[in-house]
Amino acid sequence: MNRIRVGVVGCGVISGIYFQNLTKFDAVEVVACADLIPAMSQAVVDKYPSIKAVSTEQLLADPSIDIVVNLTQPKFHHEVMKAGVQAGKHVYGEKPLSVEYADAAELLSLADRAGVRVGGAPDTFLGAGIQTARALIDEGAIGEPIAASAFFTSHGVENWHPAPGFYYQRGGGPMLDMGPYYLTTLVNLLGPAKSVTGSVRATYAERTITSEPLNGTKIEVEVPTHVSGTVDFESGAIATVLTTFDIWGAKLPFIEIYGSEGSLSVPNPNNFGDPVQILTCEKSEWEDVPVTRPFAANSRGLGVADMATSISNGEPHRASGALAAHVLEVMHAFGLSSDSGGRIDLTSTCVRPAPLPVDSLVFG
Repeated sequence: MNRIRVGVVGCGVISGIYFQNLTKFDAVEVVACADLIPAMSQAVVDKYPSIKAVSTEQLLADPSIDIVVNLTQPKFHHEVMKAGVQAGKHVYGEKPLSVEYADAAELLSLADRAGVRVGGAPDTFLGAGIQTARALIDEGAIGEPIAASAFFTSHGVENWHPAPGFYYQRGGGPMLDMGPYYLTTLVNLLGPAKSVTGSVRATYAERTITSEPLNGTKIEVEVPTHVSGTVDFESGAIATVLTTFDIWGAKLPFIEIYGSEGSLSVPNPNNFGDPVQILTCEKSEWEDVPVTRPFAANSRGLGVADMATSISNGEPHRASGALAAHVLEVMHAFGLSSDSGGRIDLTSTCVRPAPLPVDSLVFG
């Protein structure tokens, strides 16, 4: 199989794990990187000499590059992805796929007409923990899924991130930042969503950075920082969802799936290989379930590798643009519901991603 050639746009904090992993997958070859700050792309070249540092324009114009991986800040996601599609490239972006759902829908339409693919993070649902949970659900271990809960709680990112301002701008907030992990996992486990009812608030008008190098700087909050509600799925399952940057602490699970014959405790969807637990009607105590799937370590970039393999094999890829766009519409629906005071019926859907075969990707 010929290796799919990849160019990466955006060499910030998240890019490190992408370069680390993408340079190890047999399916892809990372050949170029670009960043608005030349020192950032040069730092990548210093660590990975086989990768060349170029401008974004040069990367998009390179006919040898098959997939453009977009790791820029959310406000640039649509611009870079659209430019990639218009250059005839397959594109894969960090979450969220775009800030606005209309832009995501436009991107999918453009890609369809251009005959190229769109993919999007998160790809943690392809990791060992969540794929093990998926296998248990598919095997009927907890019967028919009836309901679910998903909770992300924190007191924001300004105490650790070196430049946290964009988390509180349009395209940020706990839902668009962390919601993709939780909602993508729910769609992977339960199928596409049908409607959303939500309530949101921005608890503080401004936040104070306590991390370096911007310690003491004030951030104006432009987005809701506490988002909660329910999601109705096409399967009939109902999920309770909470994402917040306003809570100091909580004793809540990450994700739980409640079935007709038992319950499943799903690991942190921001990780790849944490433990899975199950409780059934026959055994009233939680039991650990051995992880049965690969990619237990931090494997960000796995979705790109699966996309590359799927392109080569002529098969659908799993971290698809349709999935990412559907999740984006779900996330925005919480705010729309809160503003309108009613339930929001979704206009999009997607195919539930196929399980990742145990031996589908070579990583070394």
